[in-house]
Amino acid sequence: MDGAAFEIDRKDLIEGLGKGLRVIEAFDDQHPRLTPSEVATRSGISRTAARRYLLSLAHFGYAQTDGKQFWLTARVLRLGQSYLTASRLPRAVQPFIQRISMQCGETVNVSVLDGHEVVYVARSNSPRVVSIGYHAGARAPAHVVAPGVVILSTYSDEALDRWLAGHNFCSFTSHTITDPATFRSHVLVARHRDHWMAEQQLDMGLRGLSVVLKDLHGECKGAIGMTVPAQSYTEQQMAERLLPLLREAAQALRPLL
Repeated sequence: MDGAAFEIDRKDLIEGLGKGLRVIEAFDDQHPRLTPSEVATRSGISRTAARRYLLSLAHFGYAQTDGKQFWLTARVLRLGQSYLTASRLPRAVQPFIQRISMQCGETVNVSVLDGHEVVYVARSNSPRVVSIGYHAGARAPAHVVAPGVVILSTYSDEALDRWLAGHNFCSFTSHTITDPATFRSHVLVARHRDHWMAEQQLDMGLRGLSVVLKDLHGECKGAIGMTVPAQSYTEQQMAERLLPLLREAAQALRPLL
């Protein structure tokens, strides 16, 4: 997972499509409404181009505007839903994570790494009335969740160093690891253990556990894991009760990925 398996000739690329996607990605929870100038700054294109892309998105139903600001519509969700319905990974893992959830009573997730963020692509239905975990489509900075650490542990040292050099180690709690060297050491430990526990890195009171999902060729396809209240399990209890379930599922999934 160090990079694309197929090298694409740049002459075959449609640069306008890439710019249009960057315009969509300019919106987030901190910037739900943007002017063309703001979109231009956030996406690295000219204001004139940003305005044309925004007007096009509005024309095709992916955005709305009041004449000054623009915002995305629910139609954009179709783009992400296409992956969730077309990709083999979410469909293959669902029966396995559902079985784990019924065995331990916790919500189980499967995730992949998208650049510098972990994206959750599948989630079990926990038997708990109130469940903890990430819904399909949710994102989190890779350095604060266990799946990010275990997926990065499959990178070569050179690829890992490139990733570290480009990552923003922002802090979310008093426990968040923001030092790249320390984080790198954690990734190397996870490489040796083949699993990782994240202790209150993103949210206080929560502890995450993940193992790598690999295919028969040993290539990383993502991670399987769960997030639980820290007061419900000690690290030893998670290692004894939950980790074997995740490892068993990861092994069983290898022929299917």
